[in-house]
Amino acid sequence: MSKDSLFIVIEGLDGSGKSSASAALKEHLEQNFSGKIKRSYEPHNPSCGGDFIRDVLEKRITEFDPFVLALAYAANRLDHNARIINPWLEKGADHIFICDRYYLSSLVYNSAEDFSFDEVMLLNKNARKPDIIFFLNVSAEVCRERMNKRNEPVELFETKLDTYRKRYFSAIKYLQQERAHKVIEIDGNQTLENVVGDILKGIYQHQPKWKAKI
Repeated sequence: MSKDSLFIVIEGLDGSGKSSASAALKEHLEQNFSGKIKRSYEPHNPSCGGDFIRDVLEKRITEFDPFVLALAYAANRLDHNARIINPWLEKGADHIFICDRYYLSSLVYNSAEDFSFDEVMLLNKNARKPDIIFFLNVSAEVCRERMNKRNEPVELFETKLDTYRKRYFSAIKYLQQERAHKVIEIDGNQTLENVVGDILKGIYQHQPKWKAKI
């Protein structure tokens, strides 16, 4: 693994602004690292199991085993790692990868009373550890309002936002305390410019060597 690369994950509820933030962050970073920034997302449609996951999320498949879905997410992530994420980060100095969602989402959406955080992480044990995870904290009400404006069909996990929001905080605490992850909360109610500014501040604080570069 290159020690001069940076793996950033942006997380949050549906409607929290993850995609807009990651796109704007990439655009900003390209100013100093032209050709060295790559942005992707999970579940990653072209990777293993992507079509199955998408069919479940969009409710074309309505009968499925939740454990099989968790396995599909893990397989999708490992393939994404092997063919997209790791090769990019191992290209050399100053390569940055930005990913919309990662295994924090699996902890939130795949865990259950009979399937613990530890068990979810066991499936993901070979997934690359992010250098920093940014969680866009937006209320469930605001997320619902934003999704309603899209005028698109409601996907599987776009309901029960209050429940999933609480689970996010539990999963973040678990990653911080049990897995030594750097997870930074960002106020997602701000302007996009301010959200990106706070993400950059988080990078400076937790990865000081990048402050002189970005």
